[in-house]
Amino acid sequence: MFLPLSSIRVLDLTRLLPGPFATMVLADFGAEVIKIEDPKVGDYARQFEPKVDESSAIFHSLNRNKKSIILDLKKESGKDQFLKLVKIADVVIESFRPGVMERLGLGYQILKKVNPKLIYCAITGYGQTGPYAKMPGHDINFISYAGFLNINRGTDGKPSIPAVQIADLGGGAYPAIVGILLALFERERSGKGQFIDISMLDGVLAWMQTTLPNFFMKGDEDSYLNEFLTGELACYSIYQTKDDRWLSVGALEPKFWKVFCQRIGKTDLIPLLYSPQRKQEWMKAEIQSVISTKTLDEWMEIFKGSEACVSPVLRFQEMIRHPQIQARKMIERIGGERHTVQQIGIPIKLSETPGKIRSPAPKHGEHTSDILREIEEYRGVTTESDE
Repeated sequence: MFLPLSSIRVLDLTRLLPGPFATMVLADFGAEVIKIEDPKVGDYARQFEPKVDESSAIFHSLNRNKKSIILDLKKESGKDQFLKLVKIADVVIESFRPGVMERLGLGYQILKKVNPKLIYCAITGYGQTGPYAKMPGHDINFISYAGFLNINRGTDGKPSIPAVQIADLGGGAYPAIVGILLALFERERSGKGQFIDISMLDGVLAWMQTTLPNFFMKGDEDSYLNEFLTGELACYSIYQTKDDRWLSVGALEPKFWKVFCQRIGKTDLIPLLYSPQRKQEWMKAEIQSVISTKTLDEWMEIFKGSEACVSPVLRFQEMIRHPQIQARKMIERIGGERHTVQQIGIPIKLSETPGKIRSPAPKHGEHTSDILREIEEYRGVTTESDE
């Protein structure tokens, strides 16, 4: 089956999470993604636990549909082979700190001379410019500088670390995907490649569309919160059930709030939807006293078929069996060498050329011989045609 990116070859120098996630999406839609790994351990994510075959479950999830080749870019032979690959590639993506590729003699200015159509994407914490450009960091650091962690607070007022990697994925991987696709589209017009500078800090900042505009308008530290979406309102909060489970309520609009209040038997709260904060705290206590009288299953039966924007807070084992998740094929099984493993499915649904999980993650250097043979054959064909 022809996929949207079937003609695109990507050289992937990234490791761990942001870069591999970005190239996974490209590979799911047909791109030939060649992971270039060092001779020793390769992608560090291979070593995590638990393992499936020789590599970690996380590595298998992030590196499906890809090939792996071992090159030592610190040696001239490895650099020479990499440059041969660059000649026939469309995209290079890396996640080193600024200056690393230049010190190897493989920076963008060198590579674009080898292949003027090359699209080069660099994912870093702070971007290629600015006083922090070469500083190290992780997800927690990037969301801290963005101001995101300050507004993501627990009930005790302490900043709360998100359970998913906001900067790595939302601030790094997805902007990289968009940037690469934009550059490929523009190349169709100009015939030229370009450099894509992705900063995970920039990406997180761009997410803060419901908080920063309020601060810009009011100009004080208390105006950063959007009270509609942070749990300040009784209609947008989480309540504990009798069996120590959790019920999430997103009844922001009056029509949803009315149904919610009717179903819990608290119709007196209907006109108080957008009351001041002191009244909101009272309402939350009133609602909690009611929700505590029944189990999660009992409440879900009461809300069944209603439009109140009420949901159970699901555990993983419940989520993967949920009919909506199954209908959307967001949990898939693929065969490995010795195991069949579950994987997260493809969230982008195209009607005519949908993405597909075609192969499991590669072993370290699994495709080295085949790819090196291919570039030598390609070089021979090019030389003959030039003559």
